[in-house]
Amino acid sequence: MHKRLKIYGILSSIGLLIVLLQGALVTKTGSGEGCGATWPLCFGEVIPVNPAIETIIEYSHRIVSGLVGVMIIILAIWSWKQLKHVREAKFMSITAVVMIIFQGLLGAGAVVFGQSKAILALHFGISAMSLASVVLLMILAFEDGKPYRIAPKVSTAYKTFFFFVITYCYVVIYTGAYVKHTESTLACAGFPLCNGQLFPGFVGPMGVQFLHRVAATLLVVLLFILMLWTISRYKNEVVLVWTSIIAFFLVILQMISGISVIFTQNELLSIGLMHALIISILFANLTYMAMVLLRRPYKG
Repeated sequence: MHKRLKIYGILSSIGLLIVLLQGALVTKTGSGEGCGATWPLCFGEVIPVNPAIETIIEYSHRIVSGLVGVMIIILAIWSWKQLKHVREAKFMSITAVVMIIFQGLLGAGAVVFGQSKAILALHFGISAMSLASVVLLMILAFEDGKPYRIAPKVSTAYKTFFFFVITYCYVVIYTGAYVKHTESTLACAGFPLCNGQLFPGFVGPMGVQFLHRVAATLLVVLLFILMLWTISRYKNEVVLVWTSIIAFFLVILQMISGISVIFTQNELLSIGLMHALIISILFANLTYMAMVLLRRPYKG
């Protein structure tokens, strides 16, 4: 059922992951001004002549982003029509379109008008939300037609804790993006100490980096609690158990990649891109948990 929609959803998700990684590459290589202050043209040209490496990185990001943006709009319309009987489909379709347009406008605005570091950091957060909405549309296509719907029964306390965790995860994503855009990645040498200090304060680049470390460490603790709570109290809810385990596994990988960035002096491009990729997948995983937790469980 919905074979073509499923395949298209997978391709759209992969495409958006590529866009997300390209965006991280643009930030990491300082290629944000690779096309000057012109958009959608690049230095006033449709195709830049004799481009520098920064121009190639920025221009390819624009091209792929545009193509994937069109793919997502098509996916949203297709899902709206094919999955109109699925309660979440219309909301996710609208969200996917709004997020991809907002993401594009933020990127264009940053090029043409320039943006504060705080707004630039928001761009990555919107990218994570965009990816999550597309992934959920893909999952809804795979769920449709199955004899049962995943709708776990959990306590109000568990739901409250979970939605606090996913909201907090988004805050951590933002702090990480803010670290990159303020060029504070290496402001703290060493780990777990920051330049030999246990508490260097929250002022300046060092404070930005230290704040992200503290926030990320707390996220690890929260996801560990979520996993233990799920396994101990809701072991029969297989989907919740596995998604909570995956979430904790991903946040551990995220922590390892972040520490690796520090000890490799941020010189390995692959580690930095992996850091951005893992947190995006983690957030998508959590949004799937959120979707099933918002469903009304079957009585009985």
